[in-house]
Amino acid sequence: MKIAPFLISALLLSGTAFSQSLKLDKDVTKQLKAVKPEAIKGHIQYLADDKLQGRLPGTPGYQMAVDYVVDQFKKLGVQPGGENSTYLQTVRIRKAFTGKDATLSFTTPQGSKTLEAGKDFTFYPNPQNPSVSLDAPLVFAGYGITAPEVGYDDYANLDVKGKVVVILRGAPQKFHSTIAAASMNFSTILQNAVNHGAVGVLVGSTNPSPRVTVPNLSRGVNSVMTADGKVAASGSYVSDQSKVFGYVNAATFHTLMQGAGLDTAKVVATLKGGSTTSAALPGKISARYTTTYQDFDTYNVVGKITGSDATLREEYVVHSAHLDHMGISTPVKGDSIYNGAHDNASGVASVLEIAKIYSNLKQKPKRSLLFVLVTGEEMGLLGSQYFAKYPTVPKKNIVADINTDMPTIIAPLLSAVALGAEHSSLAKPVANAAGYLGIAVEADPEPDQNRFIRSDQFSFVAQGIPALHIKYGNKTKDGQNNLNKQVEVWRANFYHKPQDELNDTFDFEAGKNYVQLNFLISYQVAQTPERPTWNANDFFGGRYQQ
Repeated sequence: MKIAPFLISALLLSGTAFSQSLKLDKDVTKQLKAVKPEAIKGHIQYLADDKLQGRLPGTPGYQMAVDYVVDQFKKLGVQPGGENSTYLQTVRIRKAFTGKDATLSFTTPQGSKTLEAGKDFTFYPNPQNPSVSLDAPLVFAGYGITAPEVGYDDYANLDVKGKVVVILRGAPQKFHSTIAAASMNFSTILQNAVNHGAVGVLVGSTNPSPRVTVPNLSRGVNSVMTADGKVAASGSYVSDQSKVFGYVNAATFHTLMQGAGLDTAKVVATLKGGSTTSAALPGKISARYTTTYQDFDTYNVVGKITGSDATLREEYVVHSAHLDHMGISTPVKGDSIYNGAHDNASGVASVLEIAKIYSNLKQKPKRSLLFVLVTGEEMGLLGSQYFAKYPTVPKKNIVADINTDMPTIIAPLLSAVALGAEHSSLAKPVANAAGYLGIAVEADPEPDQNRFIRSDQFSFVAQGIPALHIKYGNKTKDGQNNLNKQVEVWRANFYHKPQDELNDTFDFEAGKNYVQLNFLISYQVAQTPERPTWNANDFFGGRYQQ
């Protein structure tokens, strides 16, 4: 199922290119037509109710959401797909806090300087080691990026073994926005530093404003732990080898650059232009800090429908969506419950209705289906990271993930964007499904939003599994084709606010179309003997191997 680049472009720009090639039997057509907008509304109405208190992981409200999904699976006859023949996968989240005793000092040829915590520097807490001490030399490694796929490497000819790497946050302007976002991912930056032998990473600021110092991490940083107290998934920790991860303010970064004879402004310009400026820094750091922890258990919910082919039933197509939201937080217009109706009760509702279609099919597809409602997305994709890394079925048997995160059902679904489909053979089933439904397929109208790496599908990509995420396109009934403008207004008023509740912003008919489109994509993958494949020389396919 490898597709040439020119054909991928054609698929993404034409929603009808393959409409004649998708043939469905009568039962599939019948179940497809049976999707009811009222059922989608009913799921959202429950999941976004005030009594669930915003579905924050670790709270009774989130547990109510878990219980609701499990009950729906049972009613549909969806089999348990979690641990120990249950519908659940336990996800132990650790909220870690850096102690107030954190210290950082630099020693350079010009002398020593002790920095002020919270103003001059901040350390991310260490989720695995409660007490850290480090004395090490320094080295500047540009953006900290190694991307041979696009001919760029900040670590080329640079010795960082046993050293703390100082970097700037960013990527060369020549990078495609998706590649830039993936390269800037903290886990990627940290792992790259460790791979080159570094023992820590400090991110430098270039903003000289006294109001902009360093990030405030006083609310804690979340990771997922294994039962034996090891880090299973984290956005700020990759290895015991890396002792320190933190920020230093602009004044400190400037001082370090001066010590190496580097001009900060020229360094920034050179890096943006796509050239490296890495260099040894004449100095060392002494760092000390402690970390305290708060642990709690939350759950991914996993349902399964077994395929009909004796061999292919051992392989799985995943439908995912995050079940959590933000709980109770800062009041807005007198409301403090962040209900998350669009984000992401609508996505969960979509997966439940897709499960219903599969459950009602008389003849199941050849491959098996997993319906995975994950926890901790709002905490940094934690539930999906954990499931993708430690799935409840053999990882090598997962062939694709189709994720649904806040489909934004506020207008008719006349066109769609398949985020990530351009990287793999999943572009073909997307085009087939969209053509069948009369939905145009568009390129991402907002590539700088980097949504492909910002939601749960990227957790699967990071494990080498082709994945996509269907979002709205720009097509509108009036021909203005500027739906993104309507979405911008919606986001300003509702996104990550208590006002994201069941209200008149919903278009449940569009919700039905999302269900049908995502089902048809997964159904083709589940029926096709060949597994989805990454495109030849693709950035993600080459970097992440299953």
